[in-house]
Amino acid sequence: MKAAVGDRIRIHGRTVGAPEREGIVTEVTGDPTSPLLTVTFDDGHEGILSPGSDCEITHVE
Repeated sequence: MKAAVGDRIRIHGRTVGAPEREGIVTEVTGDPTSPLLTVTFDDGHEGILSPGSDCEITHVE
């Protein structure tokens, strides 16, 4: 899963009733096989995550 700065990311809730989280990728670090994404979420929080099967990335051009 490749992401670039400016891409949108959506993380699906892992349990029933858990809300989805959405945000913008602000930094990509790590190596290509195991990237770490710094994300600023729509609610203003910032976090670092390793994208998994519960993530969708929308490339913004």
